[in-house]
This record gives sequence, C-alpha cells and structure tokens, in this order.
Amino acid sequence: MERSLRDRLIFGLIMMAALLALLWLDHLAEQWTRGWGGRIGADTQPAGIAGLGLLVLLIGLLPAAILELARLFTATHVQPSRLLASLGAAALVVHAFLTQFAAFQPVAASTLAMIVVGVMLLAALKRAWSRQSEGAILQMAGTVLATLYLGGLSWFLMALRVKDAARSEFRGSTMVIVTILLVVKFTDIGAYFVGRAIGRHKLIAWLSPGKTWEGLAGGVLCAALAGVACAPWTVHLPWWKGLVFGAVIGGVGQLGDLLESLMKRDAQVKDSGRLVPGFGGVLDVIDSPLLAAPFAYLLFSIFTG
Repeated sequence: MERSLRDRLIFGLIMMAALLALLWLDHLAEQWTRGWGGRIGADTQPAGIAGLGLLVLLIGLLPAAILELARLFTATHVQPSRLLASLGAAALVVHAFLTQFAAFQPVAASTLAMIVVGVMLLAALKRAWSRQSEGAILQMAGTVLATLYLGGLSWFLMALRVKDAARSEFRGSTMVIVTILLVVKFTDIGAYFVGRAIGRHKLIAWLSPGKTWEGLAGGVLCAALAGVACAPWTVHLPWWKGLVFGAVIGGVGQLGDLLESLMKRDAQVKDSGRLVPGFGGVLDVIDSPLLAAPFAYLLFSIFTG
C-alpha cells in the first residue's frame, strides 16, 4: 500500500473518530444544559445550549486554516492580516452560535453586517497606522476574503447546528453535521477508488490531473448512498431526500477540492500545509465540508419547511 494512502486511511480514521467523539460530547452538553437556553418557540419544552462542541472545534481549527490560506495569498502578493481574519472568522462563528438565543435574534442581522464591515475598516486602519497606502486595497480585500471564506462558510455550519436544535421535534440535530461530514468523506473515498480503477477521462487536466469524470461519478454515487444510509437517523429526511442531499453535497464537495486546487496552483504549492500526514494542511481537510455547509443549510431549510 502506498505510504500516502496508508497515511490517509490511518489519520482519516483517527480524525473521524475524534470528530464523532466531539460531536457526541456536543450532544451531551445540549442535554446537560437543558433549560438554560429558554423555551423552544411556543412550546413549553426547555431548550439546551446547542453547538458547544462544534464551537470549540471551529475556534480551534480556523486560526490554523487562516494561517495556511494567508500563506497562499502571500505567494500571490496579497498579504491579508492574519490576526484580523482570525478574529473576524471567530466572531462569525460566535455570531451563528448566538442566534439560538431569543435575546440576540433582534440584533443578529445588524451585528453580522458590523463584523464584516468592521474587519474591512480595521484592515484599512491597520494600513493607515503604518502610514502605508501601497497595497492597502489588496490587504483589505485579502483580509475580508479570508474572513468570509473560512468564517463565513463556518457560519453556515454552526447556524445549521443551532437552527435544527431550535426545532423541538428535531431529535437528531448533531446527526445533520455528521451526515454532512460522512457524505463529503464518502465522496472522496468513492472518487479515489473509482478513479483509480476505471478513470480514463480527465476532469480538468490542467488544474487537477488526478481527477477524472469517472471518479467524480463514483464519488457522487457514494455520497448519494451515504445520504440514504444517514437518512433514517435524521428527522425530515426520508430516503429520497437523503439521496438528493448526498448527491448535491457530494458534487459541491468536489468543487471545494477544485477551488482549493485553483488557489494552490496560483500560489505554486502542492498542499496548503503539512500538519496532517497524508492530507496536507488543515485547509486541505476542511475545505470541502465548509463549502458544502451553505448548500446543506439551503437543502435542510427546504426539506424541513
């Protein structure tokens, strides 16, 4: 077995096990805090605080991912503020977490706009403080893009977690996150093995030479089957909706890989980092789930009414 494949299998299983354990603790924390989150809608059932584990995970991963993204930007002469982008991304995740509380909901839209505009203004002030106008636009644009790319997409993942928790009849809100992660993972597995077995036609040869149309089809098929398998554990997701969800998220996940490949090719690097053996950097691991998050949010909003 190739060393890279062996590393991917070993560390992939380790990361998945650790992630599932964290989401399990997330679910337990919601049960332990039952009653702390007020009441759910017009119901009398007390709500717990959802997403504590996911909050810890994202706050822990985003600074490393932003550092890797900033390195890619810097290679193309765009120098975002790592500190401001990290703070902005963390603020967006915390914002999504707070939307589950009734007291915060009236100011949710205004504070969301304030975070984005604040990051841009602080990036401009940082440049003005150093009395440098050259490259100011690139620094502001890079800082805002890094904030929105990682923090904005993470917002949808957190919002999906707390949105589902806000429905008293939704008995498996952490399963939504698990479903997204499993669908994306099985997309990679299906694309890899089908592509190696029967892949003949290159998907985008100049951008990602290893990807094939056959691999893409195999990945989307595996994603659809994973969606069907997860459907019984998720309320409002009958098997056919699980099929549609898996296929759409699987396809979007592949687009996430291609998007990062485009940035890495522009920066002329193979991986965003070397933190995770067999995978590369943190950005290489989380790019597909994060890009899939807003589409998952839209689909679950449609499916649950």
